[in-house]
Amino acid sequence: MKKCSMALAVTAALYASAAMAQSDGNTTDDSARTLDKVSVIGVGQTHEVLRVQPEQVAVLPPGSSPLKALSALPGVSFQSSDAFGAYEWSTRIHLRGFNQSQLGFTLDGIPLGNMMYGNDNGLHISRALISENLGSAEVAEGVGGVSTATSGNLGGTLQFYSDDPSSEFGVKLAQTFGSDNTRRTYARLDTGDHDGFSMYLSGMTSDTDKWKGVGPQKQTQFNAKALYDFGEGNRIGVLVTTSERNETDYQDVSKQMVDQLGWNIDNSHDWAEANAIGQSIKDGYSYADLPAKYQGLADPWDASYYDGRGLRNDQVYNLFGDFTLSDNVTAHAQVYHHEDRGQGHWWSPWRDATWPDDELVALRTTEYGINRTGEIASLNWNAGDINDLEVGIWHETNDNSAQRNFYFFNAPVSDNYFLKNPDERVWYQTFHDTTRQFYVKDTLKLLDGRLNIEAGFKGTDVKIDAAVPDDPAIQQTLLTGSLESKDNFLPQVGATFKLDAHNEIFATYADNMAAYLGGLNGPLNTSQAGYDAEISSLKPERSKTVELGYRFSGGNLQASLTAYHVKYEDRLLAINPCSAIQTGPECVTQWVNVGSVTGKGVDALVVWKIMDGLRWSNSLSFNDTTYDSDYSDGGSIVPTGGKTVIDSPKQMFSSTLGWSVGAFELDLDASYTGKRYYAYTDVGSVDGFWLSNLGASYDFGKAWKFSDLKLAFNVTNLLDKKYFGTINSAGFVVADPDGTAQTLQVGAPRQVFVTLSAGF
Repeated sequence: MKKCSMALAVTAALYASAAMAQSDGNTTDDSARTLDKVSVIGVGQTHEVLRVQPEQVAVLPPGSSPLKALSALPGVSFQSSDAFGAYEWSTRIHLRGFNQSQLGFTLDGIPLGNMMYGNDNGLHISRALISENLGSAEVAEGVGGVSTATSGNLGGTLQFYSDDPSSEFGVKLAQTFGSDNTRRTYARLDTGDHDGFSMYLSGMTSDTDKWKGVGPQKQTQFNAKALYDFGEGNRIGVLVTTSERNETDYQDVSKQMVDQLGWNIDNSHDWAEANAIGQSIKDGYSYADLPAKYQGLADPWDASYYDGRGLRNDQVYNLFGDFTLSDNVTAHAQVYHHEDRGQGHWWSPWRDATWPDDELVALRTTEYGINRTGEIASLNWNAGDINDLEVGIWHETNDNSAQRNFYFFNAPVSDNYFLKNPDERVWYQTFHDTTRQFYVKDTLKLLDGRLNIEAGFKGTDVKIDAAVPDDPAIQQTLLTGSLESKDNFLPQVGATFKLDAHNEIFATYADNMAAYLGGLNGPLNTSQAGYDAEISSLKPERSKTVELGYRFSGGNLQASLTAYHVKYEDRLLAINPCSAIQTGPECVTQWVNVGSVTGKGVDALVVWKIMDGLRWSNSLSFNDTTYDSDYSDGGSIVPTGGKTVIDSPKQMFSSTLGWSVGAFELDLDASYTGKRYYAYTDVGSVDGFWLSNLGASYDFGKAWKFSDLKLAFNVTNLLDKKYFGTINSAGFVVADPDGTAQTLQVGAPRQVFVTLSAGF
């Protein structure tokens, strides 16, 4: 509450400063970082940079995650089990064979961590910003810029930018209705420009039922952004975002479960059935107690739980400024703060000896907390038309925690709130993370600007200190210890050469290191014995990437073609190094180095404005990423050498066609995702599939008392395709020859949404 008051006070101070200042004619630049006014293919960049287009957003219903729009770009694989791409347990994004934990994400420069479920150092973009307030989004695949504030970037960066306030006063309202009782309301007020000051306040609330099973998905968000432009090239501003999310979970499934129980198998929300499964486990896995429909499954006790839920509350505050210090020197500075409270709920039938005798199903929670503050600053010196030098720093402190608890109710209760005072505390661990990063980047412009050479490096130092609270009620003892990821020289060099006004070629090389994962997803979330066994051999993961590419940009056509080669080294995996009959302190699950990965491929993108009102964009990707060697697990050799990396489709294709005539607009997209493996040995996969989406709208313009009135219609999964979306929801497996691994999520069926929006 204090921080919210502080942010509002800063906003008020900005307004007061603007009111007292003399007008110098400056106004907010509304064209800055808007979706429809940026180069799609990143002309002039020394590495592949791609940006979304408005038609790639138009086919999606309001509230869709920006990640879903980015999936139309080459090399990007995004999956989820809901129509909006926002259900966090299922959302997964991959770039060229690198998974989400190996990518970097930022919003207006604020690090978002790896955006994985149970994230310990950030938050998901769908919580960080209301989708209508997105100004632009860009993907740097394989090679993220050295200036990006991220410590986990091995395979690229995704940067999101919030929309700036409008220079004109206005009110925007939008109401969406749709399948599964979807109700979503968005409102925004822009103050307009007042002597350099502008601001907007916006809010969103959404409520939709799950498309299968029982339970709602709810979210409430608030965004506010204020800017004050003064002098020549000077700007200060503040961004405040809050989010409260309450997600009812979808059940993880196996291929066998879908074959036997159908595509709509989900958490039962049936207390009698849940107790019957709990009784079966209590009676020594008695089949007599099991519901008949689950018998015959390899694991009938996990086929359907009573329920599950994810709760997340976030507040983000960002104070930033851009300053012109002289004719050729500019500076940027920002301070951000993020607080998160989260709980993951699961009604477990798996009894423990400590449970009360009559407790057959208990509510298990994983509880999270994040409190982090960071500072980012950079200085740019433009030495004429030839040389541009930039240096910058990033510092962040992060206190976060994770705990596992049980609550005994012995009756069905509503759990759509944060629980406290657990009946059992299984484990509890706290972490203090310190991140320090600096970079130096120099750009030379030669041959009258036709040749640009960019060279730089960054240094990264991330230290994680883990501790366990002194609480005798904690049942399991986790470790107290530290891990540090440090390298002061991670170089990146690239060049772009203009062949003529429309054609250019580029090449780049980058060396990246990913800091160890923290929280419950990393090497420190284990026993003291596991930590002692692994600490001496651990090394941070690294990647070396080479890109060669070509771009064309002229008139009605933009195109790019990029080839790449990646060597990913010191891959870390959590395994048990001993055989089943071995015992001892060294025989605990630990993180070990399991070798390297080699990736190579080609990305292609063509954006063609065929004629006025008709546009067509196509992307195509070929990726071949394989493990270089086998590894040992439990004394056995796991034959992964030469096998395709999990969740890395070899072929992807996307095509989007947009047609507009007068006030009517129609957008249609179709995409193909190739076969994906969810087993390290490639014995376990899901087939490739096609998906399509439709968007249509009619803009009435000025109507009645509205300055703008628009009706939009969206259909997701237009052909009602049945497919597996997410394939690693509960982790990957070594092999799944019988299709019994319960780690898949079914994709959402066809859903229809209608939105009426109005401006005043």
